[in-house]
Parts: sequence; structure tokens; C-alpha cells
Amino acid sequence: MPEAASAQAVRATIGDSEFDRDTALTRRAPGVYDIDLSAGWTIINAVNGGYLLAVLGRALADTLPHADPFTISAHYLTASQPGPAIVRTDVVRTGRTLSTGQASLFQYDDEGREVERIRVLASYGNLDALPDDVRTTAAPPAIPPLEHCFGPEDGPAPVSGSSAIADRLMLKLDPSTLGWALGKPSGKGEMRAWFGLADGRDHDPLSLLLAVDALPPTAFELGLTGWVPTVELTVHVRCRPAPGPLRVSIATRNLAGGFLEEDAEVWDSADRLVAQSRQLARVRLG
Repeated sequence: MPEAASAQAVRATIGDSEFDRDTALTRRAPGVYDIDLSAGWTIINAVNGGYLLAVLGRALADTLPHADPFTISAHYLTASQPGPAIVRTDVVRTGRTLSTGQASLFQYDDEGREVERIRVLASYGNLDALPDDVRTTAAPPAIPPLEHCFGPEDGPAPVSGSSAIADRLMLKLDPSTLGWALGKPSGKGEMRAWFGLADGRDHDPLSLLLAVDALPPTAFELGLTGWVPTVELTVHVRCRPAPGPLRVSIATRNLAGGFLEEDAEVWDSADRLVAQSRQLARVRLG
């Protein structure tokens, strides 16, 4: 069998992929779930915020009468670590078209005390029931073709700050946002890339929660290095993505007092704006 056909034959599917397995929870009781956070989604030993948001998003999809996240806002209280965690969910309100819930993820510290890592408030609905009427001035980002972009595997050595999560992603960065990797950051707070999952799984609303927080931080192109922890992240899912890779564009317009915002847009293969987000993140200055 040709190599390309063989790769296609083992392509992961929604519901049967590493992402699905690593975000799967075990229901202990109504509104209480257990999960073992995978070390495969870490950045400098801390679990990626987008992966964590997908975990909480999956728990809320199980709790609420609607399955699709429309808007989800998370406050990251303490850094999560790979290993056992507990998710607790509550129904705030249910309606015919939208339902709202909250969720928190907890782990135990070295003294055995329960520590809250993340707290989320979200509204869910049915993306397939939305009308087709779209009126927008937004346009897909101008990113070179995928074969003209670069990922971690294209460098002579691992990129500084790279991590386990890179092995689980298909990430090809726009060369115009790669100055930081060459020691020549542009000074512009921009990051653009083609994005997918390494096993070929197509995207769904839950993987969009990962996509908005999976690119290198815009702080790198501002000439800063090191971990850029998320303080708060809000994601709006606008429609169910078409099969194929996504294009993700992230921009920062204001870094002040050691904090910056990142505004992200996610576009699918049908040129539809499928998700938007804004996060506040902390940076290390000096």
C-alpha cells in the first residue's frame, strides 16, 4: 500500500483519537468527574490551558442538556500538573436554546489538600440549529500555503520552550511571525499558523477550545521569553468547523504592567470564522 494511502487508513476520527482519550472523564456521581491529566499536553511541565479548557468543556457537555459550547470563560487560578484531577459541574440555568453551567477543576497539593486550578462559566447550545445568515467584515488571515510554513520539526534543534504538546499538533507557522525563533523578533505582537492534530483528527467545537491557546505566545515576537501563563481566557465558538486544517491568527496590541491580551481568530477550510477568543496573560519582564 502506498505510504499516503496507509497514513490515510490510520487517520484518527472524532471520538477515537488521542485528544478524545486524553480529555475523557469518568463520571463518579452526577456533576463529579475524575480524569488523569495527560503529560502529553504540557508546556514547561505545566498543562496547556487550551487542553484544560477542552477537559472542562467536555464535562459541561455531559452535564448540560445542550452539547455545544457557545461561550466559555475560564479563570486559571493555579498551575495544573499532569496526574489525577477532579472536575465538579453545576447547572446554572437551562432554556430551550441555551443552557448555562459552571465547572471547576481540582487537584491535591503535597499535603493532600484540595486546590482549585480553574473555574469556568459557560453557555451551551446547538450549533447545527443556528441560521445560515452571516454578515461580517472579518476576513481570513493571509497565511502562506501550508507547505511554505514551518513547524518545530523544521528547525535544526528543538525550539526554545518547546514541549510535549508539540508532538500532538500539526503546527505550521507563518514565516513572517517566526523572527523570534531566529533571534530576530519583529516587535509585532502577532502569531499566525496552520493548525491541526498530529493524528489527523478533524476538528469539532471542543478542539477549537484547544486551538485558540496552542500557538507560541505573541510575547515571543515582542522579544520576551519564558512561560506566559494565562490568567483569563474567553472563547466564542461560532459554528461547527469543516474538515481540514484550521488557520489561527493571534494578535496583541497592548502589553502593560506585565500583562498582555491575546485576541485570536480561528478559520476553517471553508473560510468561515469558527471561533474567537481573548485572553489576559502574564509576562516576565527584564
